Amino acid sequence: MTARGGPGRWLSTAEAAARLGVKRETLYAYVSRGMLERRPAADGRSSTFAADQVEALAQRARRGGRARGLEVVVSTGLTLLTEDGLWFRGRDACHLARTVGFESVAEWLWSGREEALAVRPSWPAPAGPSAGPGAATEPGQAADPVDRCRVAVAVLAAGDELRYDLGEQAVTAAGRRMIAAMVASLAPPPAAAAYGGAAAGPAEPAAGPSEPAGGPSPPDSVAGRLWQRLTSRPADGAAVAALDAALVLLADHELAASTFAVRIAASVRADPYSVVSTGLGVVAGGLHGAASREVVALLDEVGRSDSAARVVGDRLRRGQRLAGIGHPVYVGADPRAETLLDLLDRVSVDPHRRGVVDEVLAVVRARLPPPVNIDFALGALGYLTGMTADGGEAVFAVARTAGWLAHALEEYGEAPLRFRPRAVYTGPRP
Repeated sequence: MTARGGPGRWLSTAEAAARLGVKRETLYAYVSRGMLERRPAADGRSSTFAADQVEALAQRARRGGRARGLEVVVSTGLTLLTEDGLWFRGRDACHLARTVGFESVAEWLWSGREEALAVRPSWPAPAGPSAGPGAATEPGQAADPVDRCRVAVAVLAAGDELRYDLGEQAVTAAGRRMIAAMVASLAPPPAAAAYGGAAAGPAEPAAGPSEPAGGPSPPDSVAGRLWQRLTSRPADGAAVAALDAALVLLADHELAASTFAVRIAASVRADPYSVVSTGLGVVAGGLHGAASREVVALLDEVGRSDSAARVVGDRLRRGQRLAGIGHPVYVGADPRAETLLDLLDRVSVDPHRRGVVDEVLAVVRARLPPPVNIDFALGALGYLTGMTADGGEAVFAVARTAGWLAHALEEYGEAPLRFRPRAVYTGPRP
């Protein structure tokens, strides 16, 4: 086979990697992001890749973009993302997740002031028309978390006559209100319900310390209030701490798709509510904020089966993309996933569910080159604690709002209207 094969032709892993000039792990990252189609080879052990898609990625690289997609470089003092780490304003994000609450990290991203990390601020729950389900503009029980968050943000925007004040104090105050209102907008799960309608079962004893080094998350914290909206399981310190850590780990990730959209909105001086609405619109895409839902579905299927390898193998045989596997930036493990999975080991959960997660992790680590990413860890958090199936989307949206507003504040300080890409017209000539 050659790399210039047309539609219907398939390249070996070595051929595809050589054509693109990337590592094997990067190929699987492309598959996880829906950029390449993969099929098992005839031997049942190795993989093949669609030659026409490989060639399209190679051509894109020749035109000036990198194989993993067109990249735009924007100077920022917020988040450093490398092949093996993530830092917020020079602080290790994984360390912050273990030691500092979400509200403190949000304030740190927004202001850069050291005192923001010294004391955990209290963000009061909202009151008035955006206070939660049943209030005005209630979107209905069928609405997903992102829909509810968008409605909550729109209600707040409509009631803020000073919404176009783009100063730091006004934007951060709006951010606190928005995040609190987004949490309050979520519909609490039915009593005694767990994912898939099954009872949670007896919990196993927690391993190690019951609280992270930073101490417990207060019941009225963002994580504490969010917990009550996502699961009927009684809150305990280690579980809420894991959720709090997930919020920190997801607060920002450099110029992800939604964040780039947010910076474009801020560059035309959209108000902070419109900026967050822009981000929520992008997060609604199935390849961005909703990947953890697919992970929960996989774990639930394995839980009803007798073999994680069989379930994973069946999906690979059908050419399905495995959510929660691989990452286009991290060469090895996603440090966010490693941190969250470690914290989940401290949470008392149903032993059967713990076994399901461990079995899937064992299959991935033994047979699939790319390691799991934060989407898998977020799905595992939801599955182990009986969250609603779409709970991970809610966690992602609430967390990333902090980062979106930090980027908006930074962009407000730049020259306006600075993003104006040009298109290469490929249609018929007039």
